[in-house]
Amino acid sequence: MNFAETGLTIQKARKQAGLTQAELARRLGMSRATISQLENGVIGDLGMRKLALIGDRLGLEVTIRPRRPLTLHEAYARNRAERQAAFRETDSILANLNPGKLGG
Repeated sequence: MNFAETGLTIQKARKQAGLTQAELARRLGMSRATISQLENGVIGDLGMRKLALIGDRLGLEVTIRPRRPLTLHEAYARNRAERQAAFRETDSILANLNPGKLGG
């Protein structure tokens, strides 16, 4: 799930409904901070029921569908992040085996 994209969709629907984050939060019994975090794609844990409740209020629906294949750019970025994580892990292991030898 792309939370950044989901958040922007919710933000757009909220604004089209003429609601502030505080108004939407009050109507749903949630905090404004929760709505803000969701719209900014940084929410840690929301739950499907709350997401569905927000969708219902804003005329949106939550759907589950097969994941689309990664674009070349997304695949490259994922591969790069995985390689960097592997390098960091290797450096950590080597540093523990030979303290002071890596210069890190």
